[in-house]
Amino acid sequence: MRRARPGASSRSGERALTSVRTGDGPAEPDERTGREKAADEPRLWHVTLSVSGPATPLPDIRRGLEQLAHDHPFLLTSRYANDHAEIRYWEEARDLHDAAAVALRLWGEHRQSAQLPPWEIVGLEVIDRDTYHQRIADGYGPPPAAPVGVHPF
Repeated sequence: MRRARPGASSRSGERALTSVRTGDGPAEPDERTGREKAADEPRLWHVTLSVSGPATPLPDIRRGLEQLAHDHPFLLTSRYANDHAEIRYWEEARDLHDAAAVALRLWGEHRQSAQLPPWEIVGLEVIDRDTYHQRIADGYGPPPAAPVGVHPF
């Protein structure tokens, strides 16, 4: 396929094929291949979900968060106290809206299977991979999620 300006004629008088990208906004480069990614290709999003509610025994919270980590293998780290918790993980999604929708369902969908407390979501941050790494490099974002696992605040 020969690329040309839209509507430009080829030497034989026929119109040349033109690559046209669909989707909103500019395409972004794929860090691994150097080529442009289509707007609808999945990207990585860093999610921080904060939940809060009535005081619950710490061993119950820890057990529930450990089960959630088992059920949701991309979970990076969880921090908890008797009345609140923070869950951080990477989500692969087409756009921020999809990543946020998954994050907002996470607690409710796993509440029974992981025996999580009946807390409500009180905070959500979803940022793209580049923003996450830029924050770390600038020294003002959440520290990298290490050690991985479930830990008290």
